[in-house]
Amino acid sequence: MIRGVLVTAGERLGIDCQVPWVGELIQEAADGGFLADDPGTGTLRIRVERMRDPFETAGWEPLARGVLAGDRALVIRNLLSTGFDLRVDLREETPLFRFRWRPARRDRAIALALRSRFHLLARAALLRYPALWWAGTRGRAPLHASACTAGDGAVVLLAGPGGVGKSTLVSMEVAAGGQAICDNVCVADGASAWGVVEPLRVEGGTGRRMPHGRRETAMPGRVPALAPDRVVVLRRGSGATASVRPCDPEEASRSLVTGTYMAQELRRYWAFASTLAAGTGIGPAHPPVARVAAAFAERLPATRIILPSRPGPGLRELLASVDQEAGTWT
Repeated sequence: MIRGVLVTAGERLGIDCQVPWVGELIQEAADGGFLADDPGTGTLRIRVERMRDPFETAGWEPLARGVLAGDRALVIRNLLSTGFDLRVDLREETPLFRFRWRPARRDRAIALALRSRFHLLARAALLRYPALWWAGTRGRAPLHASACTAGDGAVVLLAGPGGVGKSTLVSMEVAAGGQAICDNVCVADGASAWGVVEPLRVEGGTGRRMPHGRRETAMPGRVPALAPDRVVVLRRGSGATASVRPCDPEEASRSLVTGTYMAQELRRYWAFASTLAAGTGIGPAHPPVARVAAAFAERLPATRIILPSRPGPGLRELLASVDQEAGTWT
């Protein structure tokens, strides 16, 4: 059993977990950020119950397949195919997310056979998606992006699709003493960005094995939030050198939006958020991703960096040529 608080996506998740193996999963996902505070101080409460009985839903109305709605409450069965049933209660000021693991035999077998997949989905179900949704009620939108410091005073919002190299650049900056809010998922309002806490997933990591040949590793230099002063749009090239060019606001905004909707980490989130909005009447039916992206792109200078096929210079070295008409680095 674990009780404490995790600060993620700008929210305080008050966590009360009665199932030991789920507690280990939560602590692993927290990447050292789990605090031994009173769960009652959270802006959102997460309770993982030992009970295996189905949630009581007598008299509730069916909202969708596997979804039932009550009075400011909602039950989703087998959330994200993880075997967890979720009940959301919004009758008090602080929302309560209650989970019970009730897997069918098939889901249990999949969880055992595909451990990395199960861990990622369970983390999303238990921590990431509830935090993203509640942050959305405060006008913040999820972005598949990261913000980090680079060199002397620069605060960069990194945009680009998954696998382009964001995690590698972030890990290089924090290894050099910089700060970062997250690996690749955050929430933002067009002025600031708040990181979703999770370990870095990079080639050469020493932790849990993850898809695409990567492993998890702890992120040093993590801070809860940063206010970017520039946007960097990343692309992966096929050559041996990197190219650095100015980027117009439309391209920067488009990259933030398309990278977000392409992201595997958020692929199931849109249905989750819409289901909660439909069943509770709280939160946006769709997060304001485009509006937030446009706010950053219209206000901040933007740079496009085409990275070499193999890891090369760090972000601070690449940004040294921003004021040049063009730059190449080996």
